[in-house]
Amino acid sequence: MPAAVAQVTASVTNDVPASREQIQKLFAVMQVRQQTHRMMDSLVQQMQAMTTATIKARYPQITGAELAKLNRISEEILRDMPLDAMLDDMIPVYQKYLSQSDVDNMIGFYQSPTGKKLINQMPQITQEAMQVSYRRMEKQVDDVMQKVEDLVKQDQQGGRDQKAQPSPQNP
Repeated sequence: MPAAVAQVTASVTNDVPASREQIQKLFAVMQVRQQTHRMMDSLVQQMQAMTTATIKARYPQITGAELAKLNRISEEILRDMPLDAMLDDMIPVYQKYLSQSDVDNMIGFYQSPTGKKLINQMPQITQEAMQVSYRRMEKQVDDVMQKVEDLVKQDQQGGRDQKAQPSPQNP
């Protein structure tokens, strides 16, 4: 039997979903929990920088104390996210798409020098990618905020126009 056919046959016969324990081992080898916590810390910083800049631009009269309060609230919201429970909830999703052999191969990769390098460099890669994305997202947020302000002004103007016009019942 040719090697390609043997490989396809082996992958078809090994469609047994990965076990919960395998996925947990994969998460451990990939340091998913630690990576997620680091990513959330970085996300908090990025979101605070973006929202602070947007709020200052839109509401220049806002005080430093008010900004600090908003930052504390957003930080608390993100830090209170049940990340460990969320990761546990993801296990069935991984099981749905990955077979035992898939997970075994991934574990092997992430235990290799290249896999370990990727894991170690991922926080820096993610942080730099977020910084690059932030510039684009900042423009989008500004555009959305402008549209919201325009809609509010239109609604306010529409309300004034209706009050200024006499109603058909009371000319």
